[in-house]
Amino acid sequence: MCMETKEEQRAESVSFVEEIVKTELEAGKNGGRLQTRFPPEPNGYLHIGHAKAIAIDFGLARKYGGVCNLRMDDTNPQKEDTEYVEAIKRDIEWLGFKWGEVLYASDYFGQLWDLAVELIKRGRAYVDEQSSEQIAEQKGTPTQPGINSPYRDRPAEESLRLFEEMNSGNMEPGRMVLRAKIDMANPNMHFRDPIMYRVLNLPHWRTGNRWNAYPMYDFTHGQCDYWEGVTHSICTLEFVSHRPLYDLFVDWAKEVGGDDHPMHDNRPRQIEFNKLNLTHILLSKRNLLILVKEGVVSGWDDPRMPTICGFRRRGYSPEGILSFIDKIGYTKFDALNQMSLFESAVRDDLNQRAIRVSAVIEPVKLIITNFPEGMTETCTAINNPGNEADGTHETVFGRELWIEREDFMEDAPAKFFRLGPGKEVRLKNSYIIRCPETDCCRKDADGNIVEIYAEYIPDTKTGEANANMKIKGKTIHWVSCRHCLEAEVRNYDRLWMVENPRDEISAYSKKTGAEGIDAMRPFLNPESLEVKKAYVEKWLSTRKPLDYLQFQRIGYYNVDPDSTPDNLVFNRTVGLKDGWKGK
Repeated sequence: MCMETKEEQRAESVSFVEEIVKTELEAGKNGGRLQTRFPPEPNGYLHIGHAKAIAIDFGLARKYGGVCNLRMDDTNPQKEDTEYVEAIKRDIEWLGFKWGEVLYASDYFGQLWDLAVELIKRGRAYVDEQSSEQIAEQKGTPTQPGINSPYRDRPAEESLRLFEEMNSGNMEPGRMVLRAKIDMANPNMHFRDPIMYRVLNLPHWRTGNRWNAYPMYDFTHGQCDYWEGVTHSICTLEFVSHRPLYDLFVDWAKEVGGDDHPMHDNRPRQIEFNKLNLTHILLSKRNLLILVKEGVVSGWDDPRMPTICGFRRRGYSPEGILSFIDKIGYTKFDALNQMSLFESAVRDDLNQRAIRVSAVIEPVKLIITNFPEGMTETCTAINNPGNEADGTHETVFGRELWIEREDFMEDAPAKFFRLGPGKEVRLKNSYIIRCPETDCCRKDADGNIVEIYAEYIPDTKTGEANANMKIKGKTIHWVSCRHCLEAEVRNYDRLWMVENPRDEISAYSKKTGAEGIDAMRPFLNPESLEVKKAYVEKWLSTRKPLDYLQFQRIGYYNVDPDSTPDNLVFNRTVGLKDGWKGK
């Protein structure tokens, strides 16, 4: 019986979102057509939360023969940059998805402006000259109606003139806004005359100085979906309360467009799912930018960052990330997922794809006393026991080896099955060795062990006559002192010491008045990065950046982009076992 691939298993997983899409396709809604979109704002790098949205937006389109466009929500030129646009594209492609078209909210600025003008003419929008504080005070509460703006009933001609002035470049930002005229008593606060346009007087990275007044997200999003032909607008739960306004603005766009509009009979359907929340992680792009600017991390792709590029640099595979997203699923209820579950999914995936290699991080010298000086032998190492196609590579065995310091104990208890006086172990892919009962090590003046002595047992090399000789000892890894390379190993740990840093930072900020990085510092882990020197087998100089590795008996690592054949650098991705228990 053939085993299903992970891709095939993912193809069979069904969420409530998918059930809706599937039912509507089977019913022939939208002409049996499926079109989604992924609409990030290009004001930072994508984080793991975006990966969940990417997986369903692009995944459903791929599974059901539809199309998913990438549409940049570039309505705020103050924070946006082409650097972020290109990074977003790279991350989506790395996760394994392809978009139909690359579009921008700014593509629709002209249409949005014309729609706003028409709504003013129809008495559905007006220019308000109040301050943002005054407008907020008049909004009321969910149980108390708001107060109409004194400008709510100004003549359409006056609002049209002022609206043009808002875009002239001569008006001070904040001086006026354009508001939709809906219902100041509606229990849904979003219906209480929401702002449609505000003055920024900033050049846009795509449209230059054409616009000085820019549309708000709520006035932009639904119409862009409608004009594009989006059938399903899939978003997170905070947009549930926005959905009626989304639908109303689409209705207004349809009404203004007339019956001859090509999408007149089709309405984008908004479906909301729960965000991805993880313990010991902070996902706000605003806060992530603070960490970058304050030098807490080395950049957006620092392996401690929850960005997609950070996880990529740390050694997470796209398959491992998507497997985790499948495990937690899509629901209507927010939940805080344990980081250990994420790491477990990544560990399971890396176990199938990582190349096994030897690296010694806490070295002590082992001398094989009965092996001739200057003599060497080659040993064959299997690259991946789970995938024969990954082949093998050769390592060099000699008289002097590096082993892990913890693999030797001079005064060893009975259940210590590694090296010690009179104890035997197998050297990985090589011989069984035995320490003498006495004089099995040498110490320096401070009592530290600097050399360990052992003899190899002939004919016990892997593949030879006595290779299956029974011993109580474990198999340990090693590298040849004369045939290894020195490398830098970066052991990463959690960046935050608390399970829910967002809430902890917020509470601390309210209590102390601290803001920004000052509110974050008490919760940052000062030991989130440990840099060590290690000895690794020479073959690792042939590995490429981001290659997946397992340092045998230590953990999963990858080749950092900083690495070169002459200066090897490796990042710890995740341990061989759950490292979160008891922390």
